[in-house]
Amino acid sequence: MAYVASRRFMSLHVASCRFMSLHVASLQKQVSVMSMNLSAKLDELQRGDRHLETTVALCEIRTQLQELTKSVESCQSEVSEVKRDMVAIKHELDTVQQVKEEIEELREYVDRLEEHTHRRKLRLLEQGLTFFLTYSIFSAVLGMLQFGYNTGVINAPEKNIENFMKDVYKDRYGEDISEEFIQQLYSVAVSIFAIGGMLGGFSGAWVANRFGRKGGLLLNNVLGISGACLMGFTKVSHSYEMLFLGRFIIGVNCGLNTSLVPMYISEIAPLNLRGGLGTVNQLAVTIGLLLSQVLGIEQILGTNDGWPILLGLAICPAILQLILLPICPESPRYLLITKQWEEEARRALRRLRASSTVDEDIEEMRAEERAQQSESHISTMELICSPTLRPPLIIGIVMQLSQQFSGINAVLYYSTSLFMSSGLTEESAKFSTIGIGAIMLLMTLVSIPLMDRTGRRTLHLYGLGGMFIFSIFITISFLIKEMIDWMSYLSVVSTLGFVVFFSVGPGSIPWMITAELFSQGPRPSAMAIAVLVNWMANFVVGIGFPSMKAELENYTFLPFSVCLAIFWIFTYKKVPETKNKTFEEICALFRHGNGSDYGSTYRQSDSTADIEIQHRTEAGDERPKEQ
Repeated sequence: MAYVASRRFMSLHVASCRFMSLHVASLQKQVSVMSMNLSAKLDELQRGDRHLETTVALCEIRTQLQELTKSVESCQSEVSEVKRDMVAIKHELDTVQQVKEEIEELREYVDRLEEHTHRRKLRLLEQGLTFFLTYSIFSAVLGMLQFGYNTGVINAPEKNIENFMKDVYKDRYGEDISEEFIQQLYSVAVSIFAIGGMLGGFSGAWVANRFGRKGGLLLNNVLGISGACLMGFTKVSHSYEMLFLGRFIIGVNCGLNTSLVPMYISEIAPLNLRGGLGTVNQLAVTIGLLLSQVLGIEQILGTNDGWPILLGLAICPAILQLILLPICPESPRYLLITKQWEEEARRALRRLRASSTVDEDIEEMRAEERAQQSESHISTMELICSPTLRPPLIIGIVMQLSQQFSGINAVLYYSTSLFMSSGLTEESAKFSTIGIGAIMLLMTLVSIPLMDRTGRRTLHLYGLGGMFIFSIFITISFLIKEMIDWMSYLSVVSTLGFVVFFSVGPGSIPWMITAELFSQGPRPSAMAIAVLVNWMANFVVGIGFPSMKAELENYTFLPFSVCLAIFWIFTYKKVPETKNKTFEEICALFRHGNGSDYGSTYRQSDSTADIEIQHRTEAGDERPKEQ
């Protein structure tokens, strides 16, 4: 801008000088002509002696002198104008120089700000895991353990629950219930859990903003205890409706947990540990799944007398969280950005970081708050209608769908009957189901260090790709199991491989990345929508898989294969990498993306950022060590 202005003013200066020189040359020419005319007239006067000719000559001389005077005055006026123009040009040039100096100062300030931001980010990346942070995360993820336990607990005692329903129906109506109707009742017991999850998940935003993340989790345990008691006393009351009600209430509890727990953990976790600690959500889910599967075998609680106790044990995580969580701090981001309680936020951060110096964290939160000032209070409709927030919302929704429509819940809900239909005995099928839980737990542990090393997007692509391949193998094993005896074991191996790749990516990443894609203002509403979509898809799979299995038979997993291929392409094209990025940086990606190919754009930006951080780290970051 300064360069263009300088060129403009120099052009004006040159034009003014050229204009003045032309007028001076014209004046000199007029003077020269008049001088020649005067000389000629004087010569005539010297040669002649007539009075009349002298008078005429003098009049002509007088006229020419008047013209010369006017020309001189005109020239003086023009010279004055040129002088004024020159003064104005000098003033403009001084202004341009001043603007140029201000631009240089601004550039230096931006460079200093970038360097300061980089140093702050490096300090944030150096933060480690503390005892109190570990304690807070353990207390919070008990809610996700509750979710995993109640997802898998209904699987193993399927036959026992169906026998109970048959007995209740016969006692009430004096006739046997049809197999088709008993399957429908069992499907209701399975899928009503997802209906409760929808309600709880969609209420998550209101609960998180009204009571806080920690406060919402504490209140949620009342629902957990109520639902567990209803399920535990189902057989005593001789009512399968109580089982349905208990499953619905525990579903509301788990829906709130799936919204509040990832939000709480993402907000208290340090930047460099956010990915690994976010995977702890899925780790708790897999522990709950494995625990429910182990306790559900016939030798422990998978009996006609033991299954109510198995369902009622869901009270344990709720009570344990009620005991442990009150000691934990509220989310510092909630305290600072939502409530504007800076001192309480600093106090919470000092406990979580085990350090008295928390200025970097506070500054990072303030930067996020400034970047999202216009979005400090975002309702669900405002979130949906916002052009800037719509792309990350779509990504969050599709990521949740990629988890549920991958087919994993068909495996978790109906794995025992799935293995039996592939040719295994009932006992072998139940132990294979336990193997699924063990594999999920092991692979989730493996994925924790990979999350912040490899990146969320990369792991999700690996997971979806592996699940697609093994879903094809499952279909093949179903098709030829009757021709080759050992194909039933290929079905088991393929299912276990399917679960392995689910644990690597789609198991944990959708919960984590949805919380990472949004700043503090729209995050609760975004989590609520994403969780609602997740539970709706959960319900569709839970209620529809038995019918789909009956219709498609050996081709049951083919629709899941198609969905996995679509989700892989979407992830490759649209999902950005969020590894080692602050919430402010992630939001800036979408503000500057303008609906373009996010995947390719952010792959490049992420690679550039990683290289820059690596180079600066190798060069050495000279700063005093904080005591």
